[in-house]
Amino acid sequence: MINDEIRAKEVRLVGAEGEQIGIKPIREALQMAIDLNLDLVNVAPQAKPPVCRIMDYGKFRYEQQKKEKEARKNQKIVDIKEVWFRANIEEHDYQTKFRNVVKFLNEGDKVKCSVRFRGREITHANIGQKILERVKLEVAEISVVERQPKLEGRSMIMILAPKSS
Repeated sequence: MINDEIRAKEVRLVGAEGEQIGIKPIREALQMAIDLNLDLVNVAPQAKPPVCRIMDYGKFRYEQQKKEKEARKNQKIVDIKEVWFRANIEEHDYQTKFRNVVKFLNEGDKVKCSVRFRGREITHANIGQKILERVKLEVAEISVVERQPKLEGRSMIMILAPKSS
């Protein structure tokens, strides 16, 4: 709340430079802010009496928005990329998909490795387990296993996350 929106009878006043002025009636505090051509801003409404500060509210909001924008810019959004393997995958196909796994991990994304079973392949789930174990061993130096290989329906899923530097 700023200026006339403040409904307390008296407030603890903090000056424009951060100095403690003391407990003042709201009218006197508001007049001091107007004399300095600044705003009276309620910074701690739950306190007894409420704490108000004399500041340029427009400038304060601008600085706050600038900080939030900078924080969003520095944020890294981690995507989950998915790579599908088959239970009876050939070596060259495996190498192609493995290169994608490495590329995604190096870009900082998580990778969901899945082995999809079709028809009666599900009875040989150990083959899918071996494929995922092989991927896990080959990317051990650049990733950590976030979720161990686990059979869910007709697919076996493992999640890899990049190692933090």
